[in-house]
This record gives sequence, structure tokens and C-alpha cells, in this order.
Amino acid sequence: MIRTDSTPCLFTPFELRDFRSRNRIVISPMQQYMAQADGRANQWHLVHLAKLAVGGAGIVFTEAPAIEARGRATYSDLGIWDAAQVEALKPVVEAIARQGAAPGAQLFHGGRKASVQRPWEGYQSLSTADEVRGDVPWPTVAPSAIPASPGWQRPEPLSRDEIARIVDRYGRAARAAAQAGFRALNIHAAHGYLIHTFLSPLSNVRDDDYGGSFEGRMRFAPEVAEAVRAEWPSGLPVFYRLSCIDDLPGGWSLDDTVALARELGRRGIDVIDCSSRGLAERGTLTPGRAQGFQVPFAETVRRETGLRTMAVGLITDPTFADSVVTEGRADLVAIGREALFNPHWPLHAALALGHDPDFRTWPPSYGWWLKRRVGALPGGRAAGR
Repeated sequence: MIRTDSTPCLFTPFELRDFRSRNRIVISPMQQYMAQADGRANQWHLVHLAKLAVGGAGIVFTEAPAIEARGRATYSDLGIWDAAQVEALKPVVEAIARQGAAPGAQLFHGGRKASVQRPWEGYQSLSTADEVRGDVPWPTVAPSAIPASPGWQRPEPLSRDEIARIVDRYGRAARAAAQAGFRALNIHAAHGYLIHTFLSPLSNVRDDDYGGSFEGRMRFAPEVAEAVRAEWPSGLPVFYRLSCIDDLPGGWSLDDTVALARELGRRGIDVIDCSSRGLAERGTLTPGRAQGFQVPFAETVRRETGLRTMAVGLITDPTFADSVVTEGRADLVAIGREALFNPHWPLHAALALGHDPDFRTWPPSYGWWLKRRVGALPGGRAAGR
């Protein structure tokens, strides 16, 4: 990326179609497991997400709302399949936008990883033991009858008619997200959830048009993209989150991702959100990963397809984040857990990169005080950071 002034590339605007965000920093969708039992957002979501928008990110994605009830991971996930859920999301969307960030949503179907406990209750498939607190297991679905993990519920293979209905629900969910006021949309096709399980030969052993060959396994993902793009405003971007590799013998590969990304681009997808793994385990982070360990995936997809990409994965250092954009390895940098640890990470990054030494991009009610505090601290300005 070429810049014409001293602004760090991380803090240049991102423009696509009729969309514009104030910088290249994105808050990833992060499940909070705090929704009403009927999938509605509440005060937690408003406060949590508005706080992240105050922190200075360009785009703030909410946690991923499920497109149908059986697609939720837990009973405490957001939903976007009925009008009451859309109305509950509107104040959250408005709060994000009011703080200067572009509000985004990620459409989600848990597939065989649905019907599970909340993380602090074990994060395992729901069983009869969970019924005592009212969490009755519900049937899960997938391309094939292969459980996500040993001891987990065996999913029901989807029929062709059911696949068509789910594709339609993705389109309806996109329309609902537009009605709620979202400005960016992300389709979750990673981490062992429904779309990912269609893609990987380890989880899809069908022998019909939605399985078998690479083309068959890839069929569902572009159909979802097409349905979403048809119902989403043409001037607004659609992201697609992929697990770029399964990192398992015989699994989905980076070459597969490049081929799929090209097809998604032909269906109107604008940005490939490059994550990885998650097919065979609950978490996607394992010990020993280096900062930005998934950036090479974003770089490869961007180089090979010409599509915009978003890099994710243990990105914590502002200088490193800026280098990812400056060197053209990705167009956007997403942070997740780091934003939970420090909701003002984007504002701190602007200080660290010398972009905003006078706190001008902070809310005035913060910046006025912080600028005046600097001279009173030992070490002066540096200590104020």
C-alpha cells in the first residue's frame, strides 16, 4: 500500500463499494454467550460493543447471530431469524455507529457444533445432564453423520431440500441484518461450523452433488454467498471467513482456499477473512503460536486472487499490525481477545505509532484530560502512553 503523507497505513481509511471505515482495524466477532434465551440482544451487547467502538476501531462486528434456532451454538447465542431479534439489535447497531465505527454482523450456523454448553459450563455437547438447568439438547445437522468430537452428538445429514432451505435462510438473515442497520456483513464458514464441514473432505463424505469431488464439496459455500449478496445492499461489502487450512492429514488446504476464494469473488464477495483450523477441536488457538501466525494465509489469498483480505490471529503489537497493511499482506487487521484485554487498543496503537500524540482521536471527554495529564507524569509524553 502506498501512502502520500505520514499517516501509518493502519490508520488510513478503508473504502470499498459505497462503504468507508475510518481505519484498517477491525474488531472480530466474539461470542459472549449473554443473549436472551430467545436470541435477543440486551444491555450487555450494547455496552460491550459501544465500548469497543469508543476504542477507535474502524469496523466493529457484533458476535455472530445464528440464522436459525438450531444453528445456535448455545442457548445464549444471538439470533437473527425473527423480527424481535432484529429490533433488539437496532440499538446496538446505532450505538456502534454513534461512536464512529462501522457496525458489522457475522451470519452463523453452528452445524454439528451446535447444541453445546456455554464455555464456563464445559463447552461440550449438551446431554440429559444439562436439562436440570433448562438446557435441553436439540438435534444438530451437518453434511454427514460425523460427530464434531468423540462423545459429541451425531448430527443428522442434511437432505437436498434442507440444504436449499438453509441457503434461503442465509439470504433472509442478510436482509434482516440490513434492516437492523448493519454496514458490513461477514459469513462464518470457518472453525468447523456448518459451511466449513461441507468444504472439508474430513467432515463431508456425501456421494451426491454436495459431496465427493472438490467441486461438490465447494458447492454449498458459493450458493450461500449468492443468496446473501442478492439480499444485501449492493453498495455494502460482504466478508467471508474461511479456515484456510484444516492442518490435518487429508484435510482442506490453502490451495483449496485460493480456488474457493476465486469462486466467491465471482459471486460478489469482497473480503476474505483468513482464519484457520477448528475442524477437529473446540478452540482455534494452541500454545506456541507466533504473533500473526495466520497472516501468510491472507497474504497468499490476496496475491493469488486479487481480492481484499483481512488478517487475524494473535495480532497484539501496533508496529506489527501496521506492517501487515503497509507491506500489502492484507487490507485489514482484526483483533479479538486483545480487544477484550484492552478495549482502547486502536487508540493506544495510534499513540504508539505517533499518529495521535495529542489524543485528538480520543473522545473529547477523554482526550482533553489525558493531553493535560502527560506533562504531569514522570517522563512526560512517553509516560502518558
